[in-house]
Formats: sequence, C-alpha cells, structure tokens
Amino acid sequence: MATDTTRERILSLIASAGPITAAALAHKLGLTSAAVRRHLGALMEDGLIADHDMPNLVDRGRGRPARSFVATSVGQRSLQSAYSDVAREAVNYLRDRGDLTEFVETQAARLEASLADAVNHDAPMAERVEALSEALADQGYATSVRPVPGGYTVQLCQGHCPVQEIAQVAPEWCEAEARAFSSVLNVHVQRLSTLAQGAHVCTTTIPLTPALKEG
Repeated sequence: MATDTTRERILSLIASAGPITAAALAHKLGLTSAAVRRHLGALMEDGLIADHDMPNLVDRGRGRPARSFVATSVGQRSLQSAYSDVAREAVNYLRDRGDLTEFVETQAARLEASLADAVNHDAPMAERVEALSEALADQGYATSVRPVPGGYTVQLCQGHCPVQEIAQVAPEWCEAEARAFSSVLNVHVQRLSTLAQGAHVCTTTIPLTPALKEG
C-alpha cells in the first residue's frame, strides 16, 4: 500500500508541477533519487508519464537538456473521478437538448463566486494569482504559478482538472473557466493550452499589469 501511495504522490506531483526532473521530485517528496527513479520507471512502463526535454537553465554552457517528466493523457485520466463517464454522458445529453450553454455558464458563475472571496482586489496581481491558485487547489485542481521571462506575466498551470473529462466533450467549459479567472482577477487572461485538448497541462497567461477598471 505504501508503494502505491508513493507512486500516486509522484504521479500527482508530475501532473501539477511537470515538466519536472527526478531530482526535483526527490527533493519535494523527501525521497531518495533511487526510489524516485524506480517509481518513474514503473510509471513510464504503464504509460502514465513521458519524457519532456527542456533546456537546462543551470548549465547554460553546454545547453544540455535536463530529463524531465510530464503526465500523459492516460496518467491524467487515472487521476479522474470514477464518475467521469456518467458526467460525459450528461453533458452530451444536455447538448442534444440545447441546454448545454446555460448549464456551462451557470457552473462557471458558481466557480467564479466560490473563488472571488479568496482574491483581494487591492493586492498586487502576483498575490492575486497565488490566491487564485490556492483556491483552485482547494477545489481539486492541481495548480502552480510560474514566472515568465521578462517579469511582465505569469502562467497559471493546472496539471490536473477535476472536470477534464467533461471539458473534452464540452470545450465551452474551458472558455467559461478562463472568463471566470479574468473576472476574479479583474484582468484579461489568455488560455494557451488545455488538458482537454491533449496538452500535459492547462496554461493561462496572466499579465502583471494594472487591473481593469473597477465597477
């Protein structure tokens, strides 16, 4: 059981923080590098994670890529609820009846309302994004905030989304979610990629600029 729990922790961290190296996983989870690599091998054999080369920012002299890992679509699905199939069928039923748009907008409004109290509009934008990320994590999203070179924007990354299966058959959901983020943060945001479209993470770019006009 302990092995399974450790494996799930590693997969969950890869989903939320990937691309991530074995060394970073070991550090964050308090495990030995050997133990992490053993689990990584098993996860790769099962098709739950994959290699993702990225520049080694520490050793710029050689520009050697660091071996990093991301969760595959199979790995993402393994983190999903057992009720995913039922949810997908329900979405298809609503679409057939012509009620899907209203349903999505209602759910997005509820998401926005549930996140609004967590974000202080008087705080700097970077703090707002961190607060939004923490609020989403409390609702089952695996989120992280990453700086973008130049310091003008940050990226809100969602390595796991509790409604991913629904969003795959209803991309309107992702669009409504992004609008909710924009409203909560009071700034325009740009959704670059989504799990529902096959990316290893949902990525939303958020400018660290003055907020939209209040009211």
